[in-house]
Amino acid sequence: MGYKVYDVSMTIHEEMAVYKNKAEKKPEIEVIQDFDTSPARESRIHLDVHTGTHVDAPLHMLPDGGTMKTLEIEKLTGPCRLLDLTHVTGGIGRADLEGVGIREGDFVLLKTRNSDREDFDFEFVFLSQDGAEYLTSIGVRGVGIDALGIERGQPGHPTHKTLFRAGILIVEGLRLKDVPVGEYFLTAVPIKLRDTEAAPARVLLFEGLSVAD
Repeated sequence: MGYKVYDVSMTIHEEMAVYKNKAEKKPEIEVIQDFDTSPARESRIHLDVHTGTHVDAPLHMLPDGGTMKTLEIEKLTGPCRLLDLTHVTGGIGRADLEGVGIREGDFVLLKTRNSDREDFDFEFVFLSQDGAEYLTSIGVRGVGIDALGIERGQPGHPTHKTLFRAGILIVEGLRLKDVPVGEYFLTAVPIKLRDTEAAPARVLLFEGLSVAD
């Protein structure tokens, strides 16, 4: 095949970790018909659009922001860079991101200690406003993080708003524990919802795959 695939998406199931362990955010999966009464099995799922690995749209934090249908799918496909930030214990700031060679147009994935846990950590590592402003100044096309939120405890949600206002895409809930630091080809494909502020996504990283392939 010539390349390796890393599936960095969370598995959706009823016992999975959800933001702040809120019961109302847990997915519900119902079998609506099975082989005891039908020749085929069918299931129905009740799902928060921010479940597991997902892509946020600007409407999530900006009242006049665009919905999922306004996102450029091209930005969610292409080269990306996975950075090692496992040493950070709080907010990822400018000082943590300087000197690692982030370039304009990069899609940056932030690998932190969050990937070592499957439960929800109320003290999860996040991207601070300072870090978001630095990435905006460079002109990255997107940011992904291995937490169910890209910020924590910042009044007014400045990290989201800084990135959204700069047209930078946000992917949350990545699972990066088993992925080495380096460059990959990214496909982050959200469910094709139209008028929502987020959508669950299947995110794959390809190692050794170029656009020419």
